[in-house]
Amino acid sequence: MTASVGSVIQTVLILGMISQLSICSTVPPLDLTTTMYDDYDSTDELVSVDYDQFVQQCQKADVRSFRQSFLPAIYAVITVLGFLGNGLVVITYIYFKRLKTMTDVYLLNLALADLLFLFTLPFWAVNVVKQWVFGPVMCKTVFVLYRVSFFSGMLLLMCISIDRYFSIVRAASAHRHRSKAVYYSKIVSVCVWLFSFVLSMPELLYSGQKRIDNGLFCKMNLDNSTVLFTAGTQLAVGFLIPFVVMLFCYCVIIKTLLLARNFEKNKAIKVVFAVVLVFLLFQLPYNSVMLIDTINDVNATVTKCEASKRMNIAIDVTKSLAYVRCCLNPFLYAFIGVKFRNDLLKLMKEMGCMSTEQLVKYTHFKATLTSKRGSTVTDTDSTTTFSP
Repeated sequence: MTASVGSVIQTVLILGMISQLSICSTVPPLDLTTTMYDDYDSTDELVSVDYDQFVQQCQKADVRSFRQSFLPAIYAVITVLGFLGNGLVVITYIYFKRLKTMTDVYLLNLALADLLFLFTLPFWAVNVVKQWVFGPVMCKTVFVLYRVSFFSGMLLLMCISIDRYFSIVRAASAHRHRSKAVYYSKIVSVCVWLFSFVLSMPELLYSGQKRIDNGLFCKMNLDNSTVLFTAGTQLAVGFLIPFVVMLFCYCVIIKTLLLARNFEKNKAIKVVFAVVLVFLLFQLPYNSVMLIDTINDVNATVTKCEASKRMNIAIDVTKSLAYVRCCLNPFLYAFIGVKFRNDLLKLMKEMGCMSTEQLVKYTHFKATLTSKRGSTVTDTDSTTTFSP
């Protein structure tokens, strides 16, 4: 009985195996050329792939071409003019050893900051036209110098406006502390340079050489949090805070000038407007574009290639416009001073750029013009009382 049951079970198992083999043999062979690369629906018809859904790399050859032609040319003009104007300021102050007011100290440091800033532009021009050929150490050095000079220049402009506020609006108080003013201004200048260096720590830590399209370039490698910090400090310290302080100081200065009785008050008000207007025209566009670009980068809102390229070009143009400010600072802040202009003329005479007769003729003409106007202005060592 047991043997018969075992034979029955064995027969059933053999029949089951045969049936399974017959079913498997009816399955068509796997076609690797279709299942790996083509998509089929339930009717086995070929479905086309929509490649627009895939992320494609944005080709920016036209942006690079624009940068290679525009940036080196504008950088060259800014560098030449900036070195000429700021160099004259530094040479004049050092040659005549005339650091007798807070404004003198601030103007000298501002000229040094602008010269340091201009020193970095040729390196960026080479980085755009060719690639970075100066090594990793120089990459960090140029980045740090660029940021330190940028922040210090903005903060010194703010300090100049504060000094002029006290010199004009709080003249009595400023006169009492005149003996210590130069000492205080030197302390403030040192603090400005140190604070600017601290704000440049991201450039020191995250800048370096980066290979892009078979080229080696000097870039910043930042995550979102560091991008927000660097952009926030540049907007706050490099634009918003100096602008608010300058606007307050110069508005009060204008109010004081309008109440004063002096023949030069209208000229001084025009200079104040020029200072504020130049600051806005040359700094506001770049900071606005940079703010929009930072928001787009953090939120990843720009997905169109053309929009990204337009943003790149806008940054290049507005940044170059902001750099022009370095050329204008000597004319807006130093060359308007009566005694500074006289010292500059003396320096040009001693350098052989002007004869003694021309110097005497020019100074005599200015003195005659001033006496005819009946000036009651009290000259300081750097500018007139009402010159901002």
